[in-house]
Amino acid sequence: MLVVAPSTHDAPARLGLAISKKCAKRAVDRNRIKRVTREWFRTSDLHGVDVVVTGKHGLAALSSAELRSSLDALHRRKLQ
Repeated sequence: MLVVAPSTHDAPARLGLAISKKCAKRAVDRNRIKRVTREWFRTSDLHGVDVVVTGKHGLAALSSAELRSSLDALHRRKLQ
């Protein structure tokens, strides 16, 4: 799940992550999800927004590419 909230226009974008054990049992899976999400956030051109990513069941089963494309799709949908 992706939540995008507007912030001040001058402020840099901020990222919040909430990936629980219910979402991914193994720490290595939770860390991979966080790593891929941080990389997506770093490479995205975001300014003046706060982004919060929370985990859902089945997220650990996605590959890194699928996770990245899912984040892109959610981001496009939130901005429209």
